[in-house]
Amino acid sequence: MTINSTVSAGATVTNLGSNFLERLGTTNGFSRMLRTNPGGGGASETTEAPRYRTWFEGYGISATNGPLGLFVGDNRKTWGGVAGIGARIAPGINIVSSVDQSRTDIDVPLALQSATIDLTQFGFNASVDAGPWTWASAIVHGVGNINSRRDTGLGLATAGYNARLDGVLSEISYYWSKDQYRIVPKGAFEYVRARTGSLQEIGGLDPVMATGATVERARILLGAEVGRYWIFDQKILDISAYGKFVDNLVQNFSDITVSLGSQSITFQGIGESQYGADAGASASLSITNTARIYINYDAKFRAAMQSHQGTVGVELKW
Repeated sequence: MTINSTVSAGATVTNLGSNFLERLGTTNGFSRMLRTNPGGGGASETTEAPRYRTWFEGYGISATNGPLGLFVGDNRKTWGGVAGIGARIAPGINIVSSVDQSRTDIDVPLALQSATIDLTQFGFNASVDAGPWTWASAIVHGVGNINSRRDTGLGLATAGYNARLDGVLSEISYYWSKDQYRIVPKGAFEYVRARTGSLQEIGGLDPVMATGATVERARILLGAEVGRYWIFDQKILDISAYGKFVDNLVQNFSDITVSLGSQSITFQGIGESQYGADAGASASLSITNTARIYINYDAKFRAAMQSHQGTVGVELKW
């Protein structure tokens, strides 16, 4: 009677919120070199930097989760797009607003269950530079719809319900550079709260009901980025890589009760292992002082979960 797809959906919404927060939290820091010296390492630092910028991204995520307790494991595929706009409102002070629209397909083959999540997230980021130090803070709010399907052997039992999430992230980093190289140690605190609504299946054999569920997670992320840039033909090629240690300080899950007539079973949602690691790499090509294209790779490694994300984007400044 367990609905594995419901458990998976709550965890997926939480992770999508974290992904958007962490990308949003580093949006300003990603171009720190160009903010410090807008024309690049070989240009005059008196060059006036563009004040506004906008960017568009497309991304895909593939995640695999192993079994845990009553949960039999799943595979998740996400496709999404991000659009954002930012401004330098004062020297060293930047703000960003963006929206993320995604669709996730969840497959739970051992339970003959699947689900789709259509999620819209709205984000805001602000950062302050003080010499080599940068403090950045981001908030996100997301709303979505989940549609689940369960093969009962005598037809599909389907259900539709909603999802909401809220999250905050605060990050501090130190920018150290020598010639064309840089090292940027970073530390961040993140909090995400996600909620999925109650559901009532229809169709199939013995459709069930399930209560809503809440997931809360607070964690710290400690790591560093290393990078180098090259200037050629008035273009700037920037390559970087990062690694982070992740400590999930708090993970709270509400009980989920699944009912069929007078029978019911209660269980909790699933979370990540307490400790884990994130890693990734980026390549950015500034074609002009006002146009840049980039690709990113981000990976997450936990005891029972692996996630891999690829992103392509373009940024325009004026």
